[in-house]
Amino acid sequence: MRFAISLTFLVLPALAAAAGCKAESGAKTAALVELYTSEGCSSCPPADRWLSGLAGRGYAPDRVVPLALHVDYWDYIGWKDPYAKREFSLRQRKLSQLQRMALVYTPQVLLQGKDFPRWGSAAFDSAVDTINARPAKARISLEILDAANEAIDLQARAELAEPALAADAALYLAVYENRLMSRITAGENSGRTLTHDHVVLEWQGPFAFGPTGRASERRALKLLPKGAPERSGAVGFVQDRRTGEVLQALLLPSC
Repeated sequence: MRFAISLTFLVLPALAAAAGCKAESGAKTAALVELYTSEGCSSCPPADRWLSGLAGRGYAPDRVVPLALHVDYWDYIGWKDPYAKREFSLRQRKLSQLQRMALVYTPQVLLQGKDFPRWGSAAFDSAVDTINARPAKARISLEILDAANEAIDLQARAELAEPALAADAALYLAVYENRLMSRITAGENSGRTLTHDHVVLEWQGPFAFGPTGRASERRALKLLPKGAPERSGAVGFVQDRRTGEVLQALLLPSC
């Protein structure tokens, strides 16, 4: 592994993408999986393949919501990752600080906002089963109103199971694209062709909840120039900003 020193309700049907391109979260909790990765990291491709293979292992979106967040702190060693964003590196450090971790690293998997180094073992299956058995602490609905002009026009609504959670809870929105490919010509992966799924292209939030425990946002989230909306989608999740706990997550592929 590569290391770097850190600086500083309602019961609804699960993930029913229907006419109008809508989805609503279910009564149980979906597990948010965040993979922090980089094309400049030679140990990251196996983790990228693992994330891409979750659906093939039976992890439907009502069970697991996968995201690949490319960090920028390895860009200096020879290859600039075209999907890397500074904000993803900052989020990784922030969540590490909440757990009192001195380091951030790649590849790193966060499960429900917490470091999960045993992602490639049976421990992951057991942990997801435990998360999926919990009643959700938030409800989320997503609707893609349009997926053109290099952006997804997204309407998101969220409601907390208990309004008392509103002080610390926040809504986050993201768009992703699948089947992205890069031919690497420099750095640790020079000469390799890498493929990626669930790559986060834009991230917005945190959006606060009102005193009644509700939040509503309509946002345009950018895709890649000449991107492929048919391989894209949106994700919304609710997280406790004080503890890092993910209260609910929802994925909606573009229809």
